[in-house]
Amino acid sequence: MSQDDLPIGEAARLSGVKAPTIRYYEDIGLLPPPPRTLGNRRAFDAARLRRLSFIRHARELGFEIDAIRALLKLQDHPDQSCASADTIARARLAEVDRRIVSLSALKLELQHMIDECSRGTVAECRIIETLADSAHVHGRLT
Repeated sequence: MSQDDLPIGEAARLSGVKAPTIRYYEDIGLLPPPPRTLGNRRAFDAARLRRLSFIRHARELGFEIDAIRALLKLQDHPDQSCASADTIARARLAEVDRRIVSLSALKLELQHMIDECSRGTVAECRIIETLADSAHVHGRLT
């Protein structure tokens, strides 16, 4: 095999994407099916490795599959305006901002529970009491 027809295991190692995930990306159309060897094994070239790395990095940044699909389409047509890519990135940033607000509120609630803990017995534990009250307040228990 040459450098341009690496087996899936080597493609996985080089791209940082596990082999089952590579097959999944192929199944859902993020990665075009690679050519096959005479033994019917996938053969990955440098362009497919770059695409896998792109997908991996986008996933690490939290982009959803549909957003990655749109970004890949833009990447495949580099003469387009980057306005669409900007819109996709701004939407992801807005989601990150929402999660930060939510996580900050969670952090404050946990800190409050810890601060209220008397460090006595479980019967006096503010953490256990708060969690029990929260389940009732949110209608999870009847």
